[in-house]
Amino acid sequence: MHGEWLRDTYELGGAPRPEHAPDLSILITMVLHGNAALVGPPPAQLLDPVPHDDLIRGAVSGIPHLLSDLESDTRNVLLTLARIWTTLETGQIQSKDAAAAWTLKQLPPEQQPVLARARAMYLDGVDEERWHELPAVRAHADYVVAAIRRQSR
Repeated sequence: MHGEWLRDTYELGGAPRPEHAPDLSILITMVLHGNAALVGPPPAQLLDPVPHDDLIRGAVSGIPHLLSDLESDTRNVLLTLARIWTTLETGQIQSKDAAAAWTLKQLPPEQQPVLARARAMYLDGVDEERWHELPAVRAHADYVVAAIRRQSR
């Protein structure tokens, strides 16, 4: 797995340490969906499909960590919560902007502005921006997390 947060480790010649990776079920599902390899056989010849319950468990288990990053990585946390809800409701793992578009249609009007802004920032390539309306951000995150929890029971 690669993520920007691992860049420094890789550039210093190291490898990340083994760690609990509950979202591995999501990553494997995405790899199987694309079913393309840079070298060697297609992933579907090597990997079994992820059981649906494992996919759900993997998606939901990362929520506490996501919420701890809400103030420092607001845009990505909001978009990831939208992806989780979309995956639980539709059974498909979608891009951040597609998941946000789906989620916006599910939200009551008062919950839409925060996610609409996060989606617009993503589409415009804006990574960091100060979010002054943190109470609205938290209310939105709480709303989406409650919907996820209802769906994952």
